[in-house]
Amino acid sequence: MTTVAQHRLRGRPAHPAGPTFLTYTPNGRKLVTAGSNNVIRVYTTGSDGEPTNIDDCQENNTAVAASNEFFITGSEDGTVCMYSLETNQYEKMLTRCSLPIRDIALSPDGLWAAVASDELTVKIVNTRDTDRILFLREQPKPTKHLSFHPSGSYLAASCTDGIVYTYRLSTEQPELERKVDGLIRALETDAEPSSKAIWHPDGRAFAAPTATRDIAVVSRGDGERQRTFSGGHMGDITALTWSPNGALLMTAGSDRKILLWETQTQKVLARYDYANVIDLAWHPHENMASFATSDGEVYIYADFVTPEFAPLLEKTLQLAPFIHDPLGEISGNTRRPIINGAKDELGIRPKRRGTPDSLDEILGSEGEAHEEDDFVVDDDGAGYAFGVNSFGKRGNGHFGDIDGVDPKRRATHQPWSPRIHQSFQPGSTPWRGNRKYLCLNLIGFVWTVDQDTHHTVTVEFYDREYHRDFHFTDPYLYDKACLNDNGTLFSCPPTNGNPAMVFYRPHETWTARSDWRTQLPAGEDVTSISLSDSYIFVTTNTNYVRVYTLYGTPFRVYRQKSSPTVTCASWRDYVLTMGNGPVGADGSTKLLYTIENVRRDEVCQSEDVVALEDGMEINSVFFSDTGDPCIYESTGVLLILQHWRTPGQARWVPLLDTKLLDRLASGRKEETYWPVAVAQDKFHCIILKGGDKYPYFPRPLLSEFDFKIPIASAEPRKEDAEDALPNDGPRLEESFVRSSLNLSLMEDLLSSTTATHTQRADLARQEIEVDKVLLQLLNVECREGEERGMKALEIVSLMKDRTGKMIEAAGKVAGRYGRTVLEDKIRELAEKRLMGMDDEVL
Repeated sequence: MTTVAQHRLRGRPAHPAGPTFLTYTPNGRKLVTAGSNNVIRVYTTGSDGEPTNIDDCQENNTAVAASNEFFITGSEDGTVCMYSLETNQYEKMLTRCSLPIRDIALSPDGLWAAVASDELTVKIVNTRDTDRILFLREQPKPTKHLSFHPSGSYLAASCTDGIVYTYRLSTEQPELERKVDGLIRALETDAEPSSKAIWHPDGRAFAAPTATRDIAVVSRGDGERQRTFSGGHMGDITALTWSPNGALLMTAGSDRKILLWETQTQKVLARYDYANVIDLAWHPHENMASFATSDGEVYIYADFVTPEFAPLLEKTLQLAPFIHDPLGEISGNTRRPIINGAKDELGIRPKRRGTPDSLDEILGSEGEAHEEDDFVVDDDGAGYAFGVNSFGKRGNGHFGDIDGVDPKRRATHQPWSPRIHQSFQPGSTPWRGNRKYLCLNLIGFVWTVDQDTHHTVTVEFYDREYHRDFHFTDPYLYDKACLNDNGTLFSCPPTNGNPAMVFYRPHETWTARSDWRTQLPAGEDVTSISLSDSYIFVTTNTNYVRVYTLYGTPFRVYRQKSSPTVTCASWRDYVLTMGNGPVGADGSTKLLYTIENVRRDEVCQSEDVVALEDGMEINSVFFSDTGDPCIYESTGVLLILQHWRTPGQARWVPLLDTKLLDRLASGRKEETYWPVAVAQDKFHCIILKGGDKYPYFPRPLLSEFDFKIPIASAEPRKEDAEDALPNDGPRLEESFVRSSLNLSLMEDLLSSTTATHTQRADLARQEIEVDKVLLQLLNVECREGEERGMKALEIVSLMKDRTGKMIEAAGKVAGRYGRTVLEDKIRELAEKRLMGMDDEVL
């Protein structure tokens, strides 16, 4: 940290003693100040002359905002006025409030001015058409500060109730996006301390003063706290602002200090001794800062950042300080996809510099060709008035895309890369703030908290009579976990020269040593892990699949055929691995899977395709409680793998399409679902609302939905038919397909294992369930009329029962409705089955 010991600047007496505010125009040419008198002062950057005074303004100004053409002021009498910077005269009144104005924020394009007053409603007024006004009404108390997002699509309002309200302005009417509670203090509108939320220039987060005299950064995407600028001020923070590139943060406090912070390290770089500072402003382009005091003085500080740290201002746009930056991480569930044909901006060749005695240097800027491009007026749109490029040639930007031409041939200098499926850990979530779930399933959940120097891991169970929760300090920074009834498996990435590591902790043991760790070879990183009742599986970035026993004995190592590896899942002796395969027509790689029985060393399915829609991704993969592989894709469809134990016979069957749930039929609900498990013939998940993609804290409740295979859309019931009976046909048809699938899965399971008496009884029960559904379908067809006779007979032929009881019941159903011909046909079918004859030809 540096305490600046330069000569102390003398303040410029701009206004009488009282609150004074200032702002730069976006081009940096003007600095506008407003105070408690009726004079507005406009300073010209770089000039030591007297400022331009605009008289006959409103007194007791409380806010000022400026564009390149005009500036806007607000005063305690409730008026909001616009003044021209060209004529330095009053133009018009934008709006008027019944109570004092407290803050004004101008959108980046200068078209909208947000006005906060002691009224409960915030107004957003169009600067060109003052009759166009938007209102923000969600805050229950007056708003103290306003701040526009760099894109102009969002607005942050710091309310006097101690809550920051963020609104989405991209819709026709503003929508409340989020309330951030517990961040700022509850301050009165005329209080000198600040509670302003200022957007970082990259637009992903905003910063605001906290009650502990720190500055906390909050993510716009999820409203979670990120990094904190702490330990700087000994008094209340009165003003704060980011540098134009977001690399520095400047704050002022009642402790008579102005602090300069580095964004990425959150450390104080310099201290400046100036008292009573209540407003700050960076120059948009130069190393210059200005600030105003409650004494009515204005300071214009050239070379504000010392030469030691001045290079920070010259950098390009810097990222907001996140704890776990999604743009900086390339592992786990936060990898960024490789975009097909993405351009590398760093690969653009810069313009060639001229020699000291070149013609361009002699003539200067007047001799450059691009200064004369406006000589020709392109009045017919032919394109010959477009500017030249860096090579002195006219570009082809006025031409449209060439249809039917492969972009690879047009940009041969640029390598083409397919879109690949990124690796992920099933059941885990990305970092949100300093927390993330490592594992979520029906056994319990594992979550971790980043404490900067270490993590703290907590494992909790739903059944606390069977298992005991535990908590430990994690110096290895585990980022993946699996949980089952036997134990908990963790893995950590290589850090600080240490190799990646796998850690297993059983829940119960009869020996002294309970857990074990193993390190992977140097250069390997864990991409996913899986824990079954028999083995531990680890996939790595070198496409190895490493198999361990539950007590740490290496059992098998082999290289996965499809690469890069994506994920894995396991159940008992079976492991399912996924990887990227050949490139499809849409430029994305096909997702391939392999299922292997590790104990028998048998491959059930080898490099088969995962049935995903084009361009879609897989959100999770897991085994059901009966041991069948399931996937949940990004479209909200749950699929299960049928006949997977027979090589070459596997197929993915949809169990549930969450978009077709009855709870979403009205269209008023917007929610998605986080998959947890398939168990007891139900889909267990977590309902996500408000646009969330992942569950967060506090731990959400689990929900369950019955399976419903998408067979046909529901037919609307005719309201004019008073005696209309409910159409049970589609429901029973779906029930038949679903029960047949369950029967098939059970038959596959029993054919590959030694069936118990209970399993054989379940199989017989499921066969009866299928026939019961068919019997109900037969009843519907007989009720519809004689013309449905052929379909009714076909339904009878689908029955599994070979004892004849179900077919006999089918004949009774036909007889009850008087379908004598159908009854005779059913009797003939029963005789054929009794004699063992083939019933394919009816």
